[in-house]
Amino acid sequence: MKTPPDSETLEAIVAGLEDPVDDLVRKDAKFKELGLDNSDYVDNPAAVVDLLLEHPRLMQRPVIVKDGAAIIGRPKDRIAPFVAD
Repeated sequence: MKTPPDSETLEAIVAGLEDPVDDLVRKDAKFKELGLDNSDYVDNPAAVVDLLLEHPRLMQRPVIVKDGAAIIGRPKDRIAPFVAD
């Protein structure tokens, strides 16, 4: 959170993401407070990148990146198989 990803990093994460791109956005109280609509981010990588640049707190964490591929590390049991491959 102290050094949020820049545009280039977010674009690389989104490009390699094995999960639906809208899953990268936390749908928490802040999301609702901002009046955002999840349907605006489904299959819309550019909108997700723009949103996360403006509101980095909304990025789902952790994101694990390996060899150009990326996953959201929730639940935690997804991480070990991903990094082992």
